[in-house]
Amino acid sequence: MRRHLLNIWRLGVKELWSLWREPVMLVLIIYVFTVSIYTAATAMPETLHNSVIAIVDEDRSPLSTRIVSAFYPPHFNPPVLIDHPDIDPGMDAGRFTFALVIPPGFQRDMLAGKRAEVQLNVDATRMSQAFAGSGYVQQIVAAEVNEFLARHRNAQAPPVELALRMRFNPTLELAWFGSVMEIVNSITLLSIILTGAALIREREHGTIEHLLVMPVTPTEIMIAKVWSMGLVVLLATALSMTLVVRGAIGVPIEGSLLLFFTGAALSLFATTSMGIFMATIARSMPQFGLLLVLTIMPLQMLSGGSTPRESMPEMVQTIMLAAPTTHFVSLSQAVLYRGAGLETVWPSLLALFLIGAVLFAFSLRRFRKTLARMA
Repeated sequence: MRRHLLNIWRLGVKELWSLWREPVMLVLIIYVFTVSIYTAATAMPETLHNSVIAIVDEDRSPLSTRIVSAFYPPHFNPPVLIDHPDIDPGMDAGRFTFALVIPPGFQRDMLAGKRAEVQLNVDATRMSQAFAGSGYVQQIVAAEVNEFLARHRNAQAPPVELALRMRFNPTLELAWFGSVMEIVNSITLLSIILTGAALIREREHGTIEHLLVMPVTPTEIMIAKVWSMGLVVLLATALSMTLVVRGAIGVPIEGSLLLFFTGAALSLFATTSMGIFMATIARSMPQFGLLLVLTIMPLQMLSGGSTPRESMPEMVQTIMLAAPTTHFVSLSQAVLYRGAGLETVWPSLLALFLIGAVLFAFSLRRFRKTLARMA
């Protein structure tokens, strides 16, 4: 047993030195766990962030002033007060995404119970901002008008009042969601790439033949690749979680990081085994890249990180239960967002262990057959 452990340790150290001599892989690791996570969190296209709005206040009343002051960061930049003739030139030049026109006598008509209208001009070429922002503007204007009228008409409170509480993300900040989900996607992506590339690199460099004449077994070789590449991804994840997610973006982490990294380690056990299996099928790095595209897209899009699994067809939900990313996404959201403990996420941990064990055994069998053909 001691000899097997030493072989696994030395082979793993060899993998780490091989990775250190691959600048392209090092740059990829740094990029994926820094720039990619930051941009995915702060530049999500469906996020309304610092949108530019111009307001034509022709009423100059307390009500119109309330409406103007209701638009503020982070959803909107401070409103730009313009005159009516400046709307079309500003929209044509792309200086404004929204232009709100408050007509004269707006407050007088509202207090008199008359019909009053405001005009909202939207630059529809900015699709995501226009779709989300128009709804925000309507809600803000309606809320300010209703509150203003309630004070002047002494309106009775409704018998039932709906009290909304946003749990886990009070400000509905999409960056909190995007950064953590991007880390989950990065763990899956890098673990498959690093282990698969390590095996293909040895085949292309001819060092796999050297391993065949050494007193090591296929199991030792595979375990060495799994622990070494998994360790690299775990360290990169820890640094990214500290420096990027909690530092640069400012996402509060509610749950236990130890529990999260335990789940990440079990997920890496499964995905690194998957990477080795894919590398035994591909004959070159271009083939491995094409195979990776066919694999990583369903793992990321159907695991529940992008859209809730409940909105997917039942057949897809059932099939994706066999994917490690489905359980890892569920565990990560429960621990990092909601502060769940072991009593809540132990089914996901157990599922990750079982899936990892099956993938490891299946990949090891394929790996042995590949080495036997090369011997």
